[in-house]
Amino acid sequence: MVHIFSPLKMRKKRVPAVVPVLLVLSLSLGGCASVPPPDNQMNQAQAQLQSARDAGAPDYDPVDFGFAQDKFQQAQMAMANRKYAQAADLSDESRADATLARTKALLAAARAQIQSKVDANSRLRAQNADAQSENDQHYQQQKAQLAAQMAALQQQGQGQDNGDNGDNGNPASSSSSPASAGTPLLPQQAPVQQEMPAPSSSVLGNPQPQQQQSGQGFQTMPDAGQQNQGGQ
Repeated sequence: MVHIFSPLKMRKKRVPAVVPVLLVLSLSLGGCASVPPPDNQMNQAQAQLQSARDAGAPDYDPVDFGFAQDKFQQAQMAMANRKYAQAADLSDESRADATLARTKALLAAARAQIQSKVDANSRLRAQNADAQSENDQHYQQQKAQLAAQMAALQQQGQGQDNGDNGDNGNPASSSSSPASAGTPLLPQQAPVQQEMPAPSSSVLGNPQPQQQQSGQGFQTMPDAGQQNQGGQ
């Protein structure tokens, strides 16, 4: 027997198989067209990255900041390939990582400032302690000098008092004493009596006769005692 296939029947069988494929393609194209480009989300992620960079995230939290940068670059590639849904998800993840990096950077910066203040206060305390120690040493030195001066003045005053007491006990000063202690005292000499001059031999041998006054009688010669008195 000869079988004759009709082309119309074959076409009827192919049409139902092609229809689902076309529906899937149309739905996929419609879905892509319904998702708008995530421009706002990309801008927010980029702004958050810049804020984290300004806060010092590359220094204080380089790990989270690196994640944020990588995801933002992937979101840009998805935007270029018109994978808007994927780009939106990646931009959100990039913004979250950038926010975390910024927060950690601010916290680390605050801790660094606090530590700097603590170190500065420690240095000030050390300087104040050194200054106080120097002041104490200077005070002790001045106190010792003042005590030495007071002791010297007291000794000088006691010496003057002892000198005054010695003067009051011995009213006669050394200048008024008749002789110094080392000089021996000499006995007082009796007054020297002047001897009467002896009469000369001529007077004794040849007495001068007294002139007889007229009208007087015989006069006796004076004895030796009277002659001696007369010679004196």
